[in-house]
Amino acid sequence: MPSNNIEDYSEGNTQAHKMAAKQQEISVTEFFEKNKHILGFDSRSKSLMMGIKEAVDNSLDACEEAGFLPDIYVRVERLQEEEEYRITVEDNGPGIIHKMIPNVFGRLLYGSRFHALRQSRGQQGIGISATVMYGNISTGKPAHVESKIEGKDEVAWKMDITIDTKTNRPIVKNDVAFIWEGKDHGTKIEYTTKGRYITGKQSIFEYLRNTAIVNPHTKIEFHDPEGKKYIFERATEQMPPKSKEIKPHPEGMEIGDLMKYTQNTQQKTVNAFLKNDFSRITERIADEILTKAGVDPSMKPSALSRDQCKAILSAITQVKIMAPQTDCLSPIGDTLIKKGLMHVLDGLRPDYYATPVSRSPKSVNGNPFIVEAGIVYGGEIPSDDQVTILRFANRVPLLYQQGACAITKAISEVDWRRYGLEQRGGKGIPFGPAIILVHVASTKVPFTSEGKEAIASFAELQSEIEQALRLCARNLKSHLNKMERKTKTGAKFQIVQEIIPAIAKKSSAMLNRPMPDLSRTISKIMNVVWIKAEKKKDPQKGFVITYTIHNYTTQERTIGLHTHLPKSCANLTLFSNPYFVNNMTDDGKVMWEVKNIQPSTSLTISFELKGELADTFDADDVYISGINPVLVMGAEALPGDWGIKGLEIIESDENIPADDEEEETEAEDLGDE
Repeated sequence: MPSNNIEDYSEGNTQAHKMAAKQQEISVTEFFEKNKHILGFDSRSKSLMMGIKEAVDNSLDACEEAGFLPDIYVRVERLQEEEEYRITVEDNGPGIIHKMIPNVFGRLLYGSRFHALRQSRGQQGIGISATVMYGNISTGKPAHVESKIEGKDEVAWKMDITIDTKTNRPIVKNDVAFIWEGKDHGTKIEYTTKGRYITGKQSIFEYLRNTAIVNPHTKIEFHDPEGKKYIFERATEQMPPKSKEIKPHPEGMEIGDLMKYTQNTQQKTVNAFLKNDFSRITERIADEILTKAGVDPSMKPSALSRDQCKAILSAITQVKIMAPQTDCLSPIGDTLIKKGLMHVLDGLRPDYYATPVSRSPKSVNGNPFIVEAGIVYGGEIPSDDQVTILRFANRVPLLYQQGACAITKAISEVDWRRYGLEQRGGKGIPFGPAIILVHVASTKVPFTSEGKEAIASFAELQSEIEQALRLCARNLKSHLNKMERKTKTGAKFQIVQEIIPAIAKKSSAMLNRPMPDLSRTISKIMNVVWIKAEKKKDPQKGFVITYTIHNYTTQERTIGLHTHLPKSCANLTLFSNPYFVNNMTDDGKVMWEVKNIQPSTSLTISFELKGELADTFDADDVYISGINPVLVMGAEALPGDWGIKGLEIIESDENIPADDEEEETEAEDLGDE
């Protein structure tokens, strides 16, 4: 019988014995030491940025998990040694207990989130320890860590840490307790690394700026090597919802995963295994799956063969299972995406922030995910270049490998020409004055590598990204159409109001007769209901929103007016308005019913919005019902996906056909969805 002792192999004289004697196990740290590029440390400029990214991600996760509004401090100092930099990242998180500090910063694949099925930035336990390892290797200097946990009587601890790459264990020196003046709790890491500081799209500044966009509850202070200070102020004090750990969802699961679960389960029967070890599977659904698969519900899970597991997976695709629950995820949300974009991109003075879109949760490989998208258009955004793409995964900016990312591929597959952007050949990244944002939130984002730089192109994921982009692009197209019609009608209206009265005045003077009332004549020529939106900031009232409805038609009109408000900002003036219908919905949708507006008359609806999210409301995002939208200027028809009922069109003479091209585009959009 062959021996398992390597020393026995060395006693033989064959080549196989000699080769066997050389074989030995290597530690994970030793592997990554020789393959630093896998973790993203493959160039000086990228290595500098990646280290800061990992430290900031850890700080944000820790602060949010503890319920603290994050305050992040980042400093980059250029040292005298060639290409050496000292990096400092400090937070106000809960701190790390003394005995755990060495393992957190000095041991790869050591963490608390790898097995937890919930959204978080860090999961692998590699990032910050790999940063320390790279700093040790490139400069030979240890990382310095300081941390203090909550409590008046708690002291802070500081220590120097290096990593033994042979054993994947931390080496600690200068472990000292001290009083951290002015610091109630938090962690600071200071390390020295080889690097190259750059500016531009893949710079540290750009990473921190993009982080501020999708984390508007965070304050970030950045000091660059030139001594310049940048502060990204907190845009909101609204913390993101905490993600909860869940069981895997069966949709999209691979056969190898299912077979692994059958061997590790504590359940005694297959029926109990499906019902208790997966989310969204009830007793009825478990019975239906097993019946379709032809599997005995009472057999042991560990006894399932490969063919039986395959049959179960096939049956799962034939049974309607509820979408994954969303409490395991922490999406940004439509309003906060817009708030973050407005807060950070205000210097570009864009014309329009297309209403962001959040899709319903889906699952890939058993892991729930949500796709969110937003578009910024116009202003000082360059119009002759490709659009800027902002990619995010679990609230973390992705700055590298754009071409290999599922987000970029999804953007390239959308026909942007239908939505007002230039796209040569109908495919590829579009051109125009726009910024496209896509955020993927998941319990396990399928990155293309451990460096977490690009998202893998799974069919389910890429399809969801495309659907979110199309919905968002429809909002942009609707806005552009509205502005174009408003401009044309406005020019016509100005001509009619100026020329006809001038002609009438001269005619009256020539004939020596009184000036006639031209209001009905102008209304007949215009034949439009004009809805004018206005938003003004008032120091006491917040934002005052006013809708003025002008009836420039020859009939009296009844109109339903709809919009979508930040619910937390609504003032009592909204509900006291006599035209207000019922109550606000759970997601902030409201309606007014304006009855019997006489020809050539107008009326006004006004209300106030207060609060930190009030500025995200765009008064032009207003919709109408009860009237043919072709007759209306300044508002679009109520979308069918709003889930609420508007007023029905009751005037038979208003069945004016809409523009053929717009009807076709809308039909294609709905078909895509």
